[in-house]
Amino acid sequence: MRILLVEDDKRIVDFVQRGLKAEGYAVERAGGGQEAILLAAEGGFQVIILDLGLPDMNGREVCERLRENGVETPILMLTAKDTVQDKVTGLRAGADDYMTKPFAFEELLARIEALMRRRGGELKVDAKELRIADLTLNGETHEVRRGDIPIELTPKEFALLECFMRMPGKVLSRTRILEQVWGYSADPLTNVVDVYIRQLRRKIDDDYEPKLLKTVRGFGYKMDAS
Repeated sequence: MRILLVEDDKRIVDFVQRGLKAEGYAVERAGGGQEAILLAAEGGFQVIILDLGLPDMNGREVCERLRENGVETPILMLTAKDTVQDKVTGLRAGADDYMTKPFAFEELLARIEALMRRRGGELKVDAKELRIADLTLNGETHEVRRGDIPIELTPKEFALLECFMRMPGKVLSRTRILEQVWGYSADPLTNVVDVYIRQLRRKIDDDYEPKLLKTVRGFGYKMDAS
């Protein structure tokens, strides 16, 4: 289950990412409103956590733009302001819920779960099974198969594969993969992404056709069946 965190305060980003990843969520971060609008348009997120005070755009404006663009993902707005008018303005902009900083992680988690429950079975269908060509990944059982053949992956390999399969055809840079799979504590100069890409290719591609995990030179990697 993927969450988009739109926040420029590194302390809050670290706090929320660590907690949500420990609960089994995949967290992708946008540091500003324009980046959030682009990422949200790609789809695949179950919840968007949106800070009101962003460096390039007001969070209310981001929320309005997302709704105008047809993004229906539930939005949880974060803000340091706790007046009734601020809350009303945020909700009228299209937010589904509102939390005031500082907050306890347990409350954040409960509100995320409540937002997802409102969407009913839609979330479970999206999270259960991903497929590209004859490669399938089951998010509930953590089983991966190429055709009828089961493939054993480590937890990190599984997370890396899921990252690609949730965005088929999208080119992912090494930086973005580090953020998505390893978190912001990862050293951007490390070659860990390339090492894991090689390991994943050996397991899901070397003995099969078509090859699915592809290098886009100068940009990163993508997964598709073309």
